[in-house]
Amino acid sequence: MKIEMFFDCSSPWSYLGFERIQPLAASFGLEIEWHPVLAGGIFNAVNPGIEWNKSKGHMPPRKLDYHQKVMQDWADITGIKIIFPPTGHPVNSAKAMRACLVVQPTGLLVPFARACYRAYFGEEKSLAEDTVLLDICEQVGIDGPWLIQRIAEPETKAALRAKVDEAIERKAFGVPTIYLNGSDMYFGVDSLQLVEARLQQWRNRQD
Repeated sequence: MKIEMFFDCSSPWSYLGFERIQPLAASFGLEIEWHPVLAGGIFNAVNPGIEWNKSKGHMPPRKLDYHQKVMQDWADITGIKIIFPPTGHPVNSAKAMRACLVVQPTGLLVPFARACYRAYFGEEKSLAEDTVLLDICEQVGIDGPWLIQRIAEPETKAALRAKVDEAIERKAFGVPTIYLNGSDMYFGVDSLQLVEARLQQWRNRQD
């Protein structure tokens, strides 16, 4: 069984999905294939003519209030801190997501992405600032100047664009988006209950 997740460190729902999917995958003995993307890039491509606004979305006031309440419920259950919207939201997360791609081969993507989520949603630090990324690098043991240089390279920028294009081609419309065995798509934190049920069916067939 293959499990993948497309994520963006500027999305609170992606943060929740990021933290909740890891113990779920581990309980089935599965590794997660991570795909850093830009949620805004996906949204703009699949919703032409609609302005992307991560801070308010396109909801009536009562639904938006409930949306905020449920987000905090999930944060409480997950054991993480989410200040929403953080100062400066929505932030341009391109540098952070390029950095996730660069550090992925080193095996440090998870701690780096987690530190990005915590910096943004827990401490209201801008992921667009090099100084914030350098501090995160120090926390997780990454050569900061090396990373800042790498994320500015045309090849790295192209790699992130390619990830966004891949998500769009695979019918994604936001984050977190999860795939089982390449084509079985699930969107959002709530869908992780369905993911767990499908994985249990898979395990039962293996037995």
